[in-house]
Amino acid sequence: MVGAEHVKMLPQPNNVVWKGVVNGQPVETLVASNAVLLDVLRDKVGMLGVKRGCDLGTCGCCTVMVDGQPQLSCLTFAGQCNGKEITTVEGLAHHGHLAPIQECFATYGGSQCGFCTPGFLISSQALLNQNSEPTRAEIACAIEGNLCRCTGYQQIIDAVEAAASMHRGETKQAPKASDPHPDPHPMGQDEPSMPPGNAR
Repeated sequence: MVGAEHVKMLPQPNNVVWKGVVNGQPVETLVASNAVLLDVLRDKVGMLGVKRGCDLGTCGCCTVMVDGQPQLSCLTFAGQCNGKEITTVEGLAHHGHLAPIQECFATYGGSQCGFCTPGFLISSQALLNQNSEPTRAEIACAIEGNLCRCTGYQQIIDAVEAAASMHRGETKQAPKASDPHPDPHPMGQDEPSMPPGNAR
């Protein structure tokens, strides 16, 4: 390989400007013209909740919402989503508080090892955005493109059912830890219910 004699075997892709709205925030970055959305979200935008699983579109770990529709980011060119609104798992929480679907996954054991969870959360939320009263069969159909090796899926379906109930207003979310609440020991350190010893 000597200077001008060297010829690259593969043509290099051009760099292009990519724009989108990711979790409500406008983003503009330089990407390869053949970049897939998964790489752009992880490497350029910093959304590490989008997981790389199979890279073949069979596991659902990389699922994101594009203009409200669940889509596999490993099979989607970034250029196909130029200017579109993209929601990743990081965008489900609101002001640091878990969304109902996230809270229910934690409560019902829908997340175990956790690697597949972001894709399940996005697929489930996309369903709830369109149907606030899904049947168990409809939930199973909505998540059929997501693979989980830990839960057996029943806890996930239970979690989506519970989140649907919250979306309909039939049940309430647990109070936020940051919400104001009364002092549990209004009488101070001499409160009879305080533990003995150094805690006083």
